[in-house]
Amino acid sequence: MTDDFERQIDEALGLDLSPDIDVLQCAGGELRSCFRVSDLAEAAFRVAARELAALTGAREVSVDRRLALMWFGMTLRPSGWSLPAAWDPISGDYQTADGWLRLHTNAPHHRDAALQVLGCGADSARVSKAVVAWRKGVLEDAVVAAGGAAAAMHSLEEWAGHPQGRAVAAEPLITWRQSGQGCRFTGLRGRRVLDLTRVLAGPVATRFLAGFGAQVLRIDPPGWHEPGVEPEVTLGKRRAGLDLHLADDRRIFETLLSEADVLVHGYRPGALDKLGYDDEQRERLSPGLIDVSLNAYGWSGPWKSRRGFDSLVQMSCGIAYEGMRRATADRPLPLPVQALDHATGYLMAATVLRALRQCQSTGVSLSARVSLARTAAMLTAAGARDFQGSALDESIADLAPALEATAWGPARRLKFPVRLEGKSPEWAAPAGSLRDDTPSW
Repeated sequence: MTDDFERQIDEALGLDLSPDIDVLQCAGGELRSCFRVSDLAEAAFRVAARELAALTGAREVSVDRRLALMWFGMTLRPSGWSLPAAWDPISGDYQTADGWLRLHTNAPHHRDAALQVLGCGADSARVSKAVVAWRKGVLEDAVVAAGGAAAAMHSLEEWAGHPQGRAVAAEPLITWRQSGQGCRFTGLRGRRVLDLTRVLAGPVATRFLAGFGAQVLRIDPPGWHEPGVEPEVTLGKRRAGLDLHLADDRRIFETLLSEADVLVHGYRPGALDKLGYDDEQRERLSPGLIDVSLNAYGWSGPWKSRRGFDSLVQMSCGIAYEGMRRATADRPLPLPVQALDHATGYLMAATVLRALRQCQSTGVSLSARVSLARTAAMLTAAGARDFQGSALDESIADLAPALEATAWGPARRLKFPVRLEGKSPEWAAPAGSLRDDTPSW
């Protein structure tokens, strides 16, 4: 199945520049799942690695499947300190009057919205008691309307018949459009990537690019935090803050955008438009810009503007239900890792690399759109099966030999699964807190 996922991604990238490069496979492994999540993980890494080799002219590239699966989880192993909690205490799956619903409350304003709708305090027991009085679809709509993030659980069949499920199934894996004429780039090193993404897919993409030579500048708005993953996704990047409602910050942002080669963003449809930066304005400010954007629930259909995260999409599209059904579990059973985020992240990285190569070859600059829900559709279309695989046993040999300095303390990180000409990536900046740097290249 790895070959089938790889073929689908290749077709979405475009066969006209499909790289004729063999990727060496190292080791093996299988995460426990009823879906072919391990094959998806390896395929996503393999395609990104081939695109990287084709752009840089490398003659040899390898992907370690076992390490690829491990990089779909947390990669940092602290020395003398502890990682922040990955989830807010209220985030989780709750039993409603007619089924299961997931609340995603890692962002304080999403938590406040859910608690306001439920009319209870920030305590999971109180939330459970309040949720059970609601029908799942009604509560989902109410939380979303209040500015929160929630997803009722559907089966695969229910999602296939849902208006949003049908819309996503009809979308391409990557939606391309020509956005202008750009420079004829040479390679990845030194390319300026402006990163406007949040947890988790977009930051995974730009982390990959940063490791192989891109200059990545991440911009966050005031007050935004994602403590559970900052040690993971800030590696290799400058991290600055801007408020795009302020005139001075807008001027800085427009200068940065005009100097960027690539823009990667995860705003929902219309969000950048409301800030005054629609497609046409971005292209005017930065002619030839490569623009790659991410959405949770797809780019068409009634939910195209809905807030979403990996765990919510898994609930909506039938993954969590199918896992529960096949395991005869008493609650939703998602994938063993946030595979939609990670697979889409490496798909985005491959998309950026292909667009750079297209510009290098023809001078044409491209924009592209991807979504978590469309990645989920590729995974579920491969079918479910009896559970296979197991937890991966980690050893000291899986860790990079040197201690890594981070803003929180020293740590060891898992070895990266991709090696280019026998070399691992080199990240120019250590992992650190958001908004620690000045907004400059």
